[in-house]
Amino acid sequence: MSTYSLPELPYDHAALEPHIDARIMELHHGKHHAAYVAQANKALDNLAEARSSGDFALITKLSKDLAFNLSGHVLHSVFWTCMSPDGGGAPEGELAAAIDESFGSFADLQAQLGEATTSVQGSGWGALAWEPMAGRLIVEQVYDHQSNVGQGSDPILVIDAWEHAFYLQYLNDKAAWVDAFWEVADWTAAASRFEAVRATP
Repeated sequence: MSTYSLPELPYDHAALEPHIDARIMELHHGKHHAAYVAQANKALDNLAEARSSGDFALITKLSKDLAFNLSGHVLHSVFWTCMSPDGGGAPEGELAAAIDESFGSFADLQAQLGEATTSVQGSGWGALAWEPMAGRLIVEQVYDHQSNVGQGSDPILVIDAWEHAFYLQYLNDKAAWVDAFWEVADWTAAASRFEAVRATP
């Protein structure tokens, strides 16, 4: 059976400095993301064992374990590709046009996504996502890794609002963290994801 694995970072730990400290990147990727991968694989093993024994007494817990850790793995895998040492600026082309259509302007998107990220209660994410039913972009405020999201939506750009993503550098100032993220946001990668999900039936 296939298992999940930790993806390599597409850049060096220090590549996003001064906006994101190398130590944060090292811990965030090598410890936190790695833990979600390990726990997602453990949840798969536990579910397989439950099937073999016919004992699903813990199905609720096991399903929650898988949803939480797998969603953490998926979002972090997207997150690393949402940033680049050559990032910043603003989106162009069809993604920029879709942002204008859905939000009014890029500045309005930044305001809404920034607020969704900074106002997460506890742990979570801010996400720009493609909603295929209406064929439009939406902003989602994700609780933990897997709650408060629309079924079927595809993340285009995500901002981690868990404290492990920023606390060592920005303490409890989430707004400063979001400002730093915009300086490294990879809109080229976001545009590629946008084109891919929009083309999916």
